[in-house]
Amino acid sequence: MTFRGRLTLLAGGAVAIAIVLASVLGYLAVRSQLRSEVDNSLRGRVVSGMPINVGGDFGYGGRLGRGNRPGDADAYQTVISASGARQTSAGDLHIPLPITRTLKQVASGKREVALYDTHVDGVHVRVITAQAVDPAGNRYGVALGRSLAEVDSVMRRLRLIFLLAGGAGIALAMGLGWLVARRATAPLARLTEAARHVADTRDLAGRIKASGHDEIASLATTFNEMLDALEKSVEELDASVRAQRQLVADASHELRTPITSLRTNIEILRSPRGAELGEERRSELLDTVVAQTEELSVLMNDVIELARGDQPSAGREPLRMDEIVEEALERTARHAPDTRFEADLQETTVVGVSGRLTRAVNNLLDNAVKWNAPGEPVEVTLRDGVLRVRDHGPGIPEDELPHVFDRFFRGAQSRAQSGSGLGLAIVRQVAEDHGGSVSAARAQGGGAVFELRLPVVRRERAADAPVAVA
Repeated sequence: MTFRGRLTLLAGGAVAIAIVLASVLGYLAVRSQLRSEVDNSLRGRVVSGMPINVGGDFGYGGRLGRGNRPGDADAYQTVISASGARQTSAGDLHIPLPITRTLKQVASGKREVALYDTHVDGVHVRVITAQAVDPAGNRYGVALGRSLAEVDSVMRRLRLIFLLAGGAGIALAMGLGWLVARRATAPLARLTEAARHVADTRDLAGRIKASGHDEIASLATTFNEMLDALEKSVEELDASVRAQRQLVADASHELRTPITSLRTNIEILRSPRGAELGEERRSELLDTVVAQTEELSVLMNDVIELARGDQPSAGREPLRMDEIVEEALERTARHAPDTRFEADLQETTVVGVSGRLTRAVNNLLDNAVKWNAPGEPVEVTLRDGVLRVRDHGPGIPEDELPHVFDRFFRGAQSRAQSGSGLGLAIVRQVAEDHGGSVSAARAQGGGAVFELRLPVVRRERAADAPVAVA
C-alpha cells in the first residue's frame, strides 16, 4: 500500500473512531434520558408502604391505575399478597404483569422499591414494584408497568439516523483524508521525481521549490542543499580530472625531449661508434647523461608533487613559519654559498603541512638564487603571514607576469637554463591548498619580488587566551 493510501486510511480511521464514539455516547445519553423519564413517572405513582384498599377496586384512595391500553401509563398492573397469591377485583381492566421473584420479595418485605424490564405479550414493559398495606395491616406487593414501545421506537429511529450520519461522515472523512493526503504527499512526489530525474539523467541542475516552514519544506530545502553539494563536488571532480589530464599531457610533452636526448646519448655510447670516440668525448657524453638523468628526476618529483597537491591534505597542525623559512635559508645557503641572504623574520604561526610548506619556501628561494645578480643579496622578510622574497636579477617581463605560476611555463630568458617549469606552479598550489595566495611583480630598482600570503594563527598574550585565525 502506498504512503498516500496509508495516510488516507489513518485519517479516515481516526475520524471514524471519533464518529462511532460520538454516536455511541449520544445514543446512550438519549436512551438514558428517555428511560429516566419513564422511571421518574413510575416512581411518582408508587411509594413503599403506601395504603391500599382491598375488596372491590385496588388502589390508593380507589384505583392504582385508570387505563387498560398498552400505551397508557398504568396499563400494566398486578397486586399480590405477602404469600404470593395474585389479588383480583371486579372490573379490573389492567393487563396483568407476570409474578416475579422480585415482586414476591417486595410483597414479603425483603426488598424496597425495585425497577426492572420485562415483556408482556411481546411488549417491552418497564416495571416498578413497591409494598402496600391495607387498613387491616396486611402486606401486598404492587407491580405497576409502563410500555417502552415509544422509547424503543425513538431509539430505533435514532440508531438509523446515527448509522446513516456516521456512514456519511466516515465516507466524507475518507474523501477529505484522501485530498489532504494527496496535498501533503505532493512535495514527496516532487522529491521522488527529482531524485528519479537525477538517477536517470545525472543532471543536478533541477531544484525543488520549498515553501513554508514545516517538515516537508525542511526536507525539500535539505534535498536542494544536497544537490548543491553534489553539483559542487562533481564540478570539483571534473576540474580535478581535467587538471590531472592536462598535467599528464604537459608532463608527457616535457618528458619527450629529455628522454629522447638521453636515449640517443646512451645508444651512441653503446654502439660501435661509441667505442671509436675518444676518452674525452665519452666523458662528456657520460656527464650529459648524468645531467639529463638528474633533470628527469627533478621533473618527475615535481610532477608527483603537483599530482599529490590535487588531493586533500591531511595532518595539518600549527607550525612556526619563521622556523620553516630559517631552515630553508640554511639549506639554500649550503647549495649556493656565493649568494648572500638578508633575512628579517617575524615569529609567525600558521596551520598547515610542514613538508609542503617547506617545499614551497625552497622553490621560492631556489628561484631567487637562480635569477639573482652576482654579488647582490636576496632579501627575505616575513611579516603578518606574508613571506616576501626579492632578487636583484633581470626581473620578469610584463607580458610573462600572468603566466609565471602556470605549469611548465618557461619564459624567454629561462628556456636556455635547466629546470622543469613546475617550481612556481607548486608554490601556487601549496598556497591555495593552505587558504593563501602567491603573487609576482617587478621590483623597483630591478629584479623580481614574490609574496606568499598565508592565514596566521594569532595568540593573545595570556596563556589561556583564545586562538584567532586571521
